[in-house]
Formats: sequence, structure tokens, C-alpha cells
Amino acid sequence: MFASPAYAQAAGGSAAGGFAGFIPIILIFAIMYFLMIRPQQKKMKDHQAMVAALRRGDQIVTQGGVIGKVTKVKEDNELEVEIAADVKVRVVRSTVVQVMSKTEPAEAVKK
Repeated sequence: MFASPAYAQAAGGSAAGGFAGFIPIILIFAIMYFLMIRPQQKKMKDHQAMVAALRRGDQIVTQGGVIGKVTKVKEDNELEVEIAADVKVRVVRSTVVQVMSKTEPAEAVKK
């Protein structure tokens, strides 16, 4: 019937003890940022730069695995890609995964 000494003790806690409980959580978020979020943002930035630099004559690979040559770059996020002789398809720019061969700019060829 008597309370044991462990239950009778007051819940002793201080402000520093409460903050110390949050340190592991803060460390987990910091590690996740540097291992997952930051590399993904860098990869996304590189992909956007690659897509912005596409020009006529580049050979590309789309997310669907279609390999083709860019014949026209349109302003509204579209490309016209030739996948076979006289077979052209319209492709959304963001679906380009890789540029296999890059064409040289016209100024660089003349020099």
C-alpha cells in the first residue's frame, strides 16, 4: 500500500535536460539534409541546366528510352525530336534524361 521510493520521487527536470532531448533529433535532420536533400537539389539544378542548354542537332535520350536527334527547339517547353528518317515526335523538355552527343555552337565552328 505504500508507494515505493521510485514512484515517490519528484520528476526532476531542468531546462537544459529538455533541450538535450532535442539534440539527437536535430542531428538526424542535419544528417538527412547533407546525405539526401542537398544532393537531390544539386542533381535537379544540373538537370535544369542541361535541359536549358539543348539545341538543334543534339542527340538525346528521353525518360522512356527513346533516342533521337533534336530538330527544333520550341519556346513552350517542347522539343521536336527525329527518332527515325522522316519520323518526328514532340517531346516535353523535362523528360530528357541524357544528352549523348552535343553539337558545337555556330561561332565555335567558324573559328
